[in-house]
Amino acid sequence: MQAQQKAGEIKKRLDAITVTGVAESGKITVTANANKVIQSVVIDDELFKDGDKEQLEELLLIAINKAMEQAENVSQTEMAASAKEMLGNLGGLF
Repeated sequence: MQAQQKAGEIKKRLDAITVTGVAESGKITVTANANKVIQSVVIDDELFKDGDKEQLEELLLIAINKAMEQAENVSQTEMAASAKEMLGNLGGLF
């Protein structure tokens, strides 16, 4: 039961951590939490004026992937810290 409780605590911490992915010098910003849930997408009006749907889609994918990569890194760090805490460092193996 302790492991399940710990997992719930980790999920809550990850929900509270915000990561962002940015493309085209900030013209597209994707915000997510560390549990890889997209919270918002902001697209600069300038990108709509160009009317290049393909470019917009490509830049959006870049921003989303950057946000997901950051979320994964944070998640792995949190999990490693939790495992270290739960296992009591096991003589420095972690």
